[in-house]
Amino acid sequence: MHRYNCIIVEDEPLAAEVIKDYILQVPFLELKGICTDALYAMDLLQKEKIDLVFLDIHLPKLKGLDFVKALKKPPQIIITSAYQEYALQGYELNVVDYLLKPVENDELKKAIDKCRMIIESKNKYPSGIAEFLQTVTGGQVGNTKPFKEKFIVNARHQWMPVNTNDIAVFSKENLFYIYTFSGEKHILDFESMDEIEELINPKQFFRANRQCIVNIDSIVSVKPLENSKLVLTLKPAIKMEVDISREKAPLFKRWMDR
Repeated sequence: MHRYNCIIVEDEPLAAEVIKDYILQVPFLELKGICTDALYAMDLLQKEKIDLVFLDIHLPKLKGLDFVKALKKPPQIIITSAYQEYALQGYELNVVDYLLKPVENDELKKAIDKCRMIIESKNKYPSGIAEFLQTVTGGQVGNTKPFKEKFIVNARHQWMPVNTNDIAVFSKENLFYIYTFSGEKHILDFESMDEIEELINPKQFFRANRQCIVNIDSIVSVKPLENSKLVLTLKPAIKMEVDISREKAPLFKRWMDR
C-alpha cells in the first residue's frame, strides 16, 4: 500500500491532537510533523515531500490562507477552522475541503478519501491529461463508478424508473421521497441521504441540509437572512422552500457561482 506524507499546521494543541489521533488510524497516511506556525510548515515542505496538509486559518506569524497563496506547488490541503466566513476564500485557492471545528471523524474520512483520489489520479495520468479528464467526466478521474442515471420509485403499487435529471429534490421526511420538476412526489427506497449523495453528480445536486438535496435547476431564488442562513425558493411546481445553514452558506455560494 502506498503511503502519503502529511503534516498538521495548528497552534491549538487540543485541535492538533484530535487530527493526529485520527491520522494514526489511517494506514495510508504518514504523519511527518506538527507545526505550530506556517513559517515552520514552509520550512518542512522544502525538506520533505508532503502530499497532504491539515491547515488551521488563524496562525501566528503567517495566516493560513496567506500560507496557501505563498506556495508555488501546494500539496493537497484540508482546512480546519472555527470560522466559517473564510470558506469561500479557501475554495477559491483550491483547497480540497473546509471543515469546521470541532471536526468529526466522518468529515475527516471523507476529506482524506477525496485527497487520496486526487493524488492517485495525478499519479495515474500524465500532467494535463488528469485535469482534462476531471472536466469531461465530472470529477470522476480514477473512479470508474458513474453517477446514477435513474432511480426506481414506488408509484401506485408498482415500480417506475425516474431519470435523475428529472429529479428536483431528494427529501427525507418520514420516508425518503423525490420531487420531480413536474411536481410529482414518489417514495424512494433508500436508508440514508448520505447513500443518495454518493450516487449523484455534485455539480448538479447540493446537500442543503440533513433532510434535503436540491438540483441546481430547481432553484428560482436565494434569500439571505440576518443570521447568515439562506432560504431557497424552488420552482412553483415543487411548492417548497429549503433552508441552508450558516455553516453551509459559503459552500452553497461557491457551488452556485461557477
